[in-house]
Amino acid sequence: MSAIPERKEPGPGQESVWDYPRPPRLEQVSEKLCVVFAGETIAETVKGYRVLETSHPPVYYIPPADVRREFLTPAKDQSFCEFKGVAQYWTLNVGDAHSHTAAWSYPDPSPGFRAIKDFLAFYASRVDSCRVGDDQAQAQVGDFYGGWITSRTVGPFKGALGTRGW
Repeated sequence: MSAIPERKEPGPGQESVWDYPRPPRLEQVSEKLCVVFAGETIAETVKGYRVLETSHPPVYYIPPADVRREFLTPAKDQSFCEFKGVAQYWTLNVGDAHSHTAAWSYPDPSPGFRAIKDFLAFYASRVDSCRVGDDQAQAQVGDFYGGWITSRTVGPFKGALGTRGW
């Protein structure tokens, strides 16, 4: 386990992930969220949610009605989150391009997260582009948590090797 690096001070219009709560908080997002893979816009919405948790960049959830489900097939993979419940994973298939477990959803989330039932979150590292408004998101290192890092978010961020115990 590595020591927690010093918190970066957010600048104007930025948030520090160290100011996010634990347990995590769910909040609505009115900015446009967009996911692109293999030349196709897979998801686009202004009705999303984000989950904010200490040390993690936000994870964005998109309503199923705003996701092109014809490009998704269920994966056999599942995981458990102590706060949200059991996650179901999804594989993207666009022509000859495939991205295994590129997205996940909660078919039966815990009571505090019922608003994101069946909403989809996408790993930024497993698609070509994720955007929050005009801001291109970067993948959270390690892919375990799936947060999107934008210019409005400062760390240090959990996810890299040695940070699991933060």
